[in-house]
Amino acid sequence: MREILREIGMIARALDSISNIEFKELQLSKGQYLYLVRIYENPGMIQEKLAEMLKVDRTTAARSIQKLELQGFIERRSDDANKKIKRLFTTEKGDQAYPFLKREGDHSDAVAISGFTGEEAETLFQLLHRVRRNIEVDWDYVKKGGKREY
Repeated sequence: MREILREIGMIARALDSISNIEFKELQLSKGQYLYLVRIYENPGMIQEKLAEMLKVDRTTAARSIQKLELQGFIERRSDDANKKIKRLFTTEKGDQAYPFLKREGDHSDAVAISGFTGEEAETLFQLLHRVRRNIEVDWDYVKKGGKREY
């Protein structure tokens, strides 16, 4: 059997490395761009939902969110109905950074599927989507304290 997840991991690490270098001018550190993009695209989301979306634990999400807030890219606002709930929004600085981050993401997507037909690209997307859904089952199980059987 081919080691599919190793290939996916190498792709993810290479793209992450490229992004970390290219986003230095924005003073975004490792992986922060992922949080900023998701908050921009989902204004008002809560921290727990963001952590789930990015498949990270709540502590990791909290650290990255705090850094983005200290850097002025995002802000937390109390929910109108429940003041205990803090919703995440980009600031003007975050809004200004988003187009650059989006262009980089679009470029990386285009590079990744260069030479693919439209049909091949769609098939790849559908297959990777299925892989993610399969993995999410284990992710949810383990995050809730379960132990996988090998």
